[in-house]
Amino acid sequence: MVADKSYNVLFICTGNSARSILAEGLMTHLGGERFKAYSAGSQPKGAVNPLALRTLATWRIPTDGFRSKSWEEFAQPGAPALDFVFTVCDNAAGEVCPVWPGQPMTAHWGVPDPAGVEGTDEQKTKAFLDAAVTLKRRIELMLALPLTALDKLGIQHGIKDIGTR
Repeated sequence: MVADKSYNVLFICTGNSARSILAEGLMTHLGGERFKAYSAGSQPKGAVNPLALRTLATWRIPTDGFRSKSWEEFAQPGAPALDFVFTVCDNAAGEVCPVWPGQPMTAHWGVPDPAGVEGTDEQKTKAFLDAAVTLKRRIELMLALPLTALDKLGIQHGIKDIGTR
């Protein structure tokens, strides 16, 4: 990989309302200028879960501009060439994805759905925080990979391994 390259990363979940939004916000925040993060869903809900935005805001991550959108936006002509695509829910991992421009490396980084948690507001808030902590740890591990020193196979192995942590 090229040393001065900026990488485009897409996080996918079925509804694009919680986990993929968290991942997009975290990667944007942690990846700085080296990474441009996006998120999308196979069946977008059309609205971002307010608890996802509140969780990001808790970590002082800007929450403006997030929207629930279809992954088809990223398979269209003129879409950003993707370097990495991560599924963050098991349903999206099992679906047939579009053909992505740029022939990105892919991996599954499944995280339990915090939006599916029922209970008190405290329990729901904790579920979102737990999901965000898991995603943050995985993103930090990815950012620590020596992308410029590894070949494509080495990077692919590394990102798949991160999904098991």
